[in-house]
Amino acid sequence: MNEKALILGTRGSELALCQADMVTAALQQAHPTLKIERRIIATSGDKRPDLRFSEFNQVAHVDKGIFIKELEMALESGEIDFAVHSLKDVPSDLAKGFAIAAVLPRANTEDVLLTRDGYTLDTLPAGAKIGTSSVRRQRMIKWRRPDVVAEEIRGNVPTRVRKLFAPSQLDGILLARAGLERLGLLKGDAVQLDGQTIPATILGGDDFLPAAGQGAIGIEIRDGDETTRTVLQAINDSVTFASVQAEREFLRLLGAGCQTPVGARTSVSGESLHMRVLVFSEKNAEAKPVDLEATGSMSDPLALATDLAGKVQKA
Repeated sequence: MNEKALILGTRGSELALCQADMVTAALQQAHPTLKIERRIIATSGDKRPDLRFSEFNQVAHVDKGIFIKELEMALESGEIDFAVHSLKDVPSDLAKGFAIAAVLPRANTEDVLLTRDGYTLDTLPAGAKIGTSSVRRQRMIKWRRPDVVAEEIRGNVPTRVRKLFAPSQLDGILLARAGLERLGLLKGDAVQLDGQTIPATILGGDDFLPAAGQGAIGIEIRDGDETTRTVLQAINDSVTFASVQAEREFLRLLGAGCQTPVGARTSVSGESLHMRVLVFSEKNAEAKPVDLEATGSMSDPLALATDLAGKVQKA
């Protein structure tokens, strides 16, 4: 192929650059003559690490998409041809003029609990302080362990891990398994960084569900840019795409955002998609989550999302 060079846009964190490398490698394998340039763009979320996520609307005047807004501006202006995201950071209701064109094969979707003393979620002492930036994780902790305190933390993956190095105010932190594995930090049942080892517990099972899109790398383009879409289709993983379509459409139908306390897990069996969700009340922190599941066809993931959203709204 003799395509013109395409410009990839990405955030500048170590994980974002790793994911950009993964997309670049996949594209170059599919299109050996394709030239790809990289443009690093700082987003609102990167520029204001001092703000809690709940403060961005009031202080930085960004109410959603704090990790993609500037990348979309670069897409709109033609500065870049496509943007690489952690899909869980991308709002389910994309702004008009943009589209998710492709996703790489999904990584492990679980969350990981890191503690200096090797605790599990069940053995954490009462009053233990667990750091996380995710409202979903905060509510999952409160549901499972109401005696444990969740505290908001910010920073990239290595920065958050270092918050556990002694001395520390935290007893543990929660992170996505996919990010830890992509950075090569998770070694069996521990995370190793800067010569230190932190015990790790994978939070799987039916009572700690991941975020919609967790573990997936999404590639965003200008809607209508069929040339770039065609190039990206060669690396799109259809199973992952169907799964995240169902999860993101479910969030959209609920009017939920990246920081809404919703957990979703989708599994694939043959041509069937099965999705289970935990939907927490945004108004009542004491309320139990709505816990529902449904099965549909992989060829119509939006119908599965519509079915499940309807069940939730009636619950």
